[in-house]
Amino acid sequence: MPESGSGPVNLNRFRKEKARAAKKARADENAVKYGRTKAQKLSEKTSASRAQSHLDGHKRDHDE
Repeated sequence: MPESGSGPVNLNRFRKEKARAAKKARADENAVKYGRTKAQKLSEKTSASRAQSHLDGHKRDHDE
């Protein structure tokens, strides 16, 4: 009986490696799809803050 390879094969290891690779591929796709750089996040936060303060400056007081 000839031996194949270097011994028994652990199929769980291959299954887990395949699952990790698929998870990493999905994470990479999401990073490209939804990811923003730190500068973009800061820019959006600054612009939202500026818009909110602009709106707050134009609020009318209701004295009843």
